Amino acid sequence: MTDFTTWALDIQQRTEHALEQLLPKANIAPQRLHDAMRYALLGGGKRVRALLAHAAGSLCDANANKVDIAASAVEMIHAYSLVHDDMPCMDDDDLRRGKPSCHKQYDDATALLVGDALQTLAFQTLATTEQNLDFTPEQQLKMLSTLTIASGSRGMAGGQAIDLASVGKELTQLELEYMHIHKTGALIRAAALLGAYCANQEDKAKIAAIQQYAEAIGLAFQVVDDILDTEADTATLGKTAGKDADSNKPTYVTILGITRAKALANELYENALAALKPFGEEALRLRQLAQFIMQRSF
Repeated sequence: MTDFTTWALDIQQRTEHALEQLLPKANIAPQRLHDAMRYALLGGGKRVRALLAHAAGSLCDANANKVDIAASAVEMIHAYSLVHDDMPCMDDDDLRRGKPSCHKQYDDATALLVGDALQTLAFQTLATTEQNLDFTPEQQLKMLSTLTIASGSRGMAGGQAIDLASVGKELTQLELEYMHIHKTGALIRAAALLGAYCANQEDKAKIAAIQQYAEAIGLAFQVVDDILDTEADTATLGKTAGKDADSNKPTYVTILGITRAKALANELYENALAALKPFGEEALRLRQLAQFIMQRSF
């Protein structure tokens, strides 16, 4: 079996290729919108959600070509959320993935449309699957339902609304967790579940374990993000460092302090690994990915 770095690079490259094929070409009208969509989606990021989809798919013996479709849809939703998050009416950030944010490279109206178009393209991708991959209608409906809930008011969009309403407020740890279970965790859980749903046979024990794993690692991902916002520099992050503190947003670091935040991240990491314990080496990629998420900062 290949090492994790080689495996992850392969997934990142095949995801980039899949997205390249699924996106409209930049020379197709409306050219400026399509060019901006490609700018926002291609050539950047660690593709953590695509890696999650493929790692969960691997545990469930899913066809990797099918997982490419699910992973691409999740990456489109994630990219749309970043484009909108960076806009002046949201987090007002000029930098994303080490380059100007979409609204800075183009303009606010184009960035708004980029997010709208990427969101709808994600669902079109799951609904059509013209690559003749033999998804059953039940699989497609389950994936569409999962991604819809994860993206909407009961998931990512709802979490962002809570985040905006929480600026300048003192939240408890439970209130902060509730926000991030939706804002960050919902799409991470969806990515893992969509990968599992690509399998021909649904293994309920594995899916339950994947969900438990993804819930823990999704929160850990956010705790690590909050730590990075405090400890890392802008060049390392690829986005503006210290932005949350400057915006007076509640974070795990402001609520718990840096030492307790790191301890919480490690506890969540151990919980994620515990969920995979019954599956031994079958769950290797998910365990390695959890370690990768943790090693971003400490």
